[in-house]
Amino acid sequence: MTNPEAPRSPAPAALHTITPHAAGIDVGSHSHFVAVPPDRDPQPVREFAAFTADLAALADWLIACGIQTVAMESTGVYWIPLFQVLEARGFQVKLVDARQLKRVPGRKTDVLDCQWLQQLHSYGLLAAAFRPDDQVCVLRSYLRQRAMLVSYASHHVQHMQKALVQMNVQLQLVLSDITGATGMRIIHAILAGKRNPRQLAALRDPQCKQPEAVLAKALEGDWR
Repeated sequence: MTNPEAPRSPAPAALHTITPHAAGIDVGSHSHFVAVPPDRDPQPVREFAAFTADLAALADWLIACGIQTVAMESTGVYWIPLFQVLEARGFQVKLVDARQLKRVPGRKTDVLDCQWLQQLHSYGLLAAAFRPDDQVCVLRSYLRQRAMLVSYASHHVQHMQKALVQMNVQLQLVLSDITGATGMRIIHAILAGKRNPRQLAALRDPQCKQPEAVLAKALEGDWR
């Protein structure tokens, strides 16, 4: 008696093009590789430099190829100028997390990143990363810039404190913030060449909680 054949697993369903007017862009720091459907241009993969004029040429080529939507990786900050140019030219731009591409099986070894992006985008297999509108993006840029400047300022304050401690000027022991009114007056006077503790302590702000005698004691340093 023969055993029946084991059931075969069904063949994977063929993928169908959902977005025929799709392009894919591999974003780089110096240049971008762009892929369009093979039937749109004899050279369906092109490289464009990152200069503004080249980004405009990239957009012109996509328009000439009948492209309506573009998928690109969110690589560092290099995607931002290209995203803005394409969006301003009327393209639907889909920003894609690079980790998403690695989870999709079936890629051939001879396929470029931009071609793989174009294929997946045309099959509707890419999910767009969240990007807020322009006003929110501008606000976020200001907030990031402010946070960076605050971080830089704190590092400089630490350098100031270290220099004062090396001279045994113990301002940080008597002032909660050496960059406050009293601290900055004293530091500016020190930079101007003043060294007398009593003269420096006399610069205290009226709102300062420490008396001049305490400040003068903290300002008895080694000025070598």
